[in-house]
Amino acid sequence: MALYNCPSCDMSVNTSCGACDTALVDSVLITDTGAEVRISECPGGHGKIKSPMCCGADMACAI
Repeated sequence: MALYNCPSCDMSVNTSCGACDTALVDSVLITDTGAEVRISECPGGHGKIKSPMCCGADMACAI
């Protein structure tokens, strides 16, 4: 399971796909304006979500 950590307060969360129970993968989505958005996505193609946030910043994943 993907473990996301907050570098500010040490909060952590585990994330996996609800459809296939596979660990979500850390990724980046580029918007039409060129902005980068951190996302977590299912490697099996079941979708993607905005990466978890804590203390006002995206949490980091070691995977």
